[in-house]
Amino acid sequence: MSSSDIFIGETIGTAVLILLGGGVCAAVTLKRSKAKDAGWLAITFGWGFAVLTGAYLAGGVSGAHLNPAVTIGLAIEGGTKWSDVPLYLASQLLGAMIGAVLVWAVYYGQFHAHLTDPEIAKTKDEGPAGPVLGVFSTGPEIRNVVQNMVTEIIATVVLVLAILTQGLNNDGNGLGTLGALITALVVVSIGLSLGGPTGYAINPVRDLGPRIVHSLLPLPNKGGSDWSYAWIPIAGPLIGGAIAGGLYNLAFA
Repeated sequence: MSSSDIFIGETIGTAVLILLGGGVCAAVTLKRSKAKDAGWLAITFGWGFAVLTGAYLAGGVSGAHLNPAVTIGLAIEGGTKWSDVPLYLASQLLGAMIGAVLVWAVYYGQFHAHLTDPEIAKTKDEGPAGPVLGVFSTGPEIRNVVQNMVTEIIATVVLVLAILTQGLNNDGNGLGTLGALITALVVVSIGLSLGGPTGYAINPVRDLGPRIVHSLLPLPNKGGSDWSYAWIPIAGPLIGGAIAGGLYNLAFA
């Protein structure tokens, strides 16, 4: 596929992924949202459907990596040229930032209503992160660098290995559009089973792109962007993707 295919597919696909994934977080979190307090099930299924939609849109154009951890895993496995990796990663980061801005646009009124609420405003300086940072990025329930890193690595290994092994029972020909559905269900499963400790970033740009946008947007009383934690949802998934690629070559190739 051409460089323009990679750029267009990964940018649009990742933007849609973050728009719908961040959108469900905003819907559940923000005041004056009809889905307020819908809970963890809504978030996990919302992210799963976000993956399904983004992957379906971009699959025929760029292969729908939508995630640097997937790109790294595929490069190690041999399905993606290393020379294409920088373009994949840059396009994914751009798409993630676009998607986060679109979430802000869709929920503009809810952000304002939430962040100017007296009860929310008075807590803006409490803790390392603002009250709406979770709409944009992940954060741990218990801050333990080793546990948080291990959680992200294990969850990402599950995701990337599930992607790499698609089609092994079909003469190695892949699963086509059915693969997007299977990947989406894997993401739901990871969220339900492994998402509790850290919020399951399992995708560096899913966390970094929206976190950058959070730091730049003119949101009143938004608090900090928790940059001291931000390296974990970047490093953990990248390590997990690399491990998954190595495991695939060792056990399945």
